[in-house]
Amino acid sequence: MRTYLFFLTLLLTLGIASLGCRHELILPEGPDDVVTDPQDTIPDPPADTADYSGTPCSPDTAYFQNQVLPLLVSACAKSGCHDAITQAEDLNLTTYAGAMSDGIVKPFNPTDSKLYKVLIDTDPDDRMPRPPDPPLTQEQKALIYKWIQQGALNNVCNENYGGCDTVGVTYAGFVAPLLANKCQGCHSGANASGNIRLTTYNEVRTQALNGRLYGSISWQTGYRRMPEGGAQFSACFQNKIKAWINAGMPQ
Repeated sequence: MRTYLFFLTLLLTLGIASLGCRHELILPEGPDDVVTDPQDTIPDPPADTADYSGTPCSPDTAYFQNQVLPLLVSACAKSGCHDAITQAEDLNLTTYAGAMSDGIVKPFNPTDSKLYKVLIDTDPDDRMPRPPDPPLTQEQKALIYKWIQQGALNNVCNENYGGCDTVGVTYAGFVAPLLANKCQGCHSGANASGNIRLTTYNEVRTQALNGRLYGSISWQTGYRRMPEGGAQFSACFQNKIKAWINAGMPQ
């Protein structure tokens, strides 16, 4: 009987004490932890130290460093093809010097430039990129044509000239053109790298929702750095992608 009363008294005491306790989730914090708002689950990109001066980009000009080189790296400079290591046919398309080597580009004359002619060749054995990789889009071919026609210069512009506007970012207006130029060479068609395609809104939305899109372009630990073999997206472009995802990925 005494033992029973003892345990009854102990249980009552613990029960009363527990009424005054509130159990809160305590998250460990450290120098490498990222603390985010519940409504904003994507870590912030690095501090934006971009230079917003320099030369603004003109829609009438094709820029090698901004447009042509990322396209060549994505579509042509893959492992086993024209990357810096393989250099198939002794051709390295990861630099301006490589793109201009062996006379494959005739400035001001696209139709006499091998670099352009292999893109429009209808023979699968001669067309580049080689099957099963898909051919470049008409817009991408037109970009190469335009660049050569304008003299095949090693030119560059500041895509972020004047500041970084993250308001109203849409898939059609920013995300799709960016991925087409820098990512779709690897992530399109039946032979898409990692079986990840980024050619339609729904495909891109899927990768945005599972975290891979932002994780890869922001070079986060645990994600494969993208664009593979190319330069990392600027902090401004990372911010734009982040703002687009947080806004619900508007089309």
